[in-house]
Amino acid sequence: MKRSAWRYLWKSVDIRRQLLFTMLFLAIYRLAANIPVPGINHDALAALGAAGGAGGQLVSLLDMLSGGTISNFSILAMGVYPYITAQIIIQLLVPIIPALERKLKEDPRYGRIWMEKWTVILTIPMAALSAIGQINIFNSMTSASIINNFGWSGSEFVPTATTIITMMAGTMFGVWLGQLISEYGIRNQGLSLIIFSGIVAKIPSNFGKLLADEQNRWLVLVILVILALIIFAIVFVQQGRRNIPVIFPGRRVGNRMSMPVKSNLPLMVNMAGMIPLIFAQSLLTFPALVANFFVNSQVEWVANFAQTIQKIFSAQSGWYGILYFVFVVGFTFFYTDVLFAQQNYGENLKKSGAQIPGVIRGAPTQKYLTKVQRRITFPGALFLGSVAVLPYIFGAFLPISAKSAGLFLVSSAGLLIVVGVVRDTFSIIETELKLHGYDEKLVKS
Repeated sequence: MKRSAWRYLWKSVDIRRQLLFTMLFLAIYRLAANIPVPGINHDALAALGAAGGAGGQLVSLLDMLSGGTISNFSILAMGVYPYITAQIIIQLLVPIIPALERKLKEDPRYGRIWMEKWTVILTIPMAALSAIGQINIFNSMTSASIINNFGWSGSEFVPTATTIITMMAGTMFGVWLGQLISEYGIRNQGLSLIIFSGIVAKIPSNFGKLLADEQNRWLVLVILVILALIIFAIVFVQQGRRNIPVIFPGRRVGNRMSMPVKSNLPLMVNMAGMIPLIFAQSLLTFPALVANFFVNSQVEWVANFAQTIQKIFSAQSGWYGILYFVFVVGFTFFYTDVLFAQQNYGENLKKSGAQIPGVIRGAPTQKYLTKVQRRITFPGALFLGSVAVLPYIFGAFLPISAKSAGLFLVSSAGLLIVVGVVRDTFSIIETELKLHGYDEKLVKS
């Protein structure tokens, strides 16, 4: 009798321990997500969430991305997105500053440690900025303040500082749990699984609200069909490869020389995975957060400019979908180039004596592979951008209420990240099974 190697998933002690650690840390994160920040005005927050229009839909979107932490304004209301924003800034600085790029090439291990250290340091001010901006944006949407005694003068200073520090601590706690998952749980998937758990936690309640709306109950079937097609398309494209022929030199065995070995170097159509979606979501919220500090400026043109920025980067703005598409495509190319440069295939193939037929070893090989990778990334980036904005396109044409439309956008947008995380997680687990001696092919029981 033959069974899949996945039956050893729970029998392998190391893999079972990784899965248990991952579930434990995710459970701790979800428990912490229910702890509200001090001074929260629950009535004002409930009124904001129940409000229709762009404000209510923005709250629903943020609530989905944070896993329901916005609806009770917990200490994890910002999730780990300040860390991701800091990561984007650090990675953008590497190609711009030659010294940083040189440091990464000379000692990749030290370079990664340096980048991680400064990403964590930069996360602290980014979390403070995000906390202040988020509270101010929500306060501008309702007549009552969602945080009692929020301000920077007199007796308001200490409660305000306590709230901001608590939210910053919540973000750093989430980042720490993500790092623990990457170290002791499923490798290199900590932050992705943190975001994944938040999105999955809200999807059932979102569909429940759609089912409760009798007028648009038929929409559930439409959404399920669309989501099934999106899942199929994402998996299909993610499996796409371009195989580059590579010839490895023969080896001397005793007095004999073995023949050269022909092999392939697979280049992925979408090497960046779902990371561009997270990057784009984080960056699109940043301008509105900064602009919020200037909406009440005494200088008229500054206040008008800040209000314009807020409207453009609103989740319900007509420009939002276009900007989202452009950012996803741009980040797909950017992140792929960063990852591909770190692999340094040209130098690695040269060290092993391998060669691509008709291409000189070393730098010319790296240049050739980079050119090929960018070509196949182009359709992958366009596809990822199209899928990202597809919910906004359907939301504009489907004859449904504003509230149901918001839920449709949230459920579909969250699925993009969910599918990517699930696929990457399965791939990592499959690799772990191989490393522990279980081939991915069928094995005899």
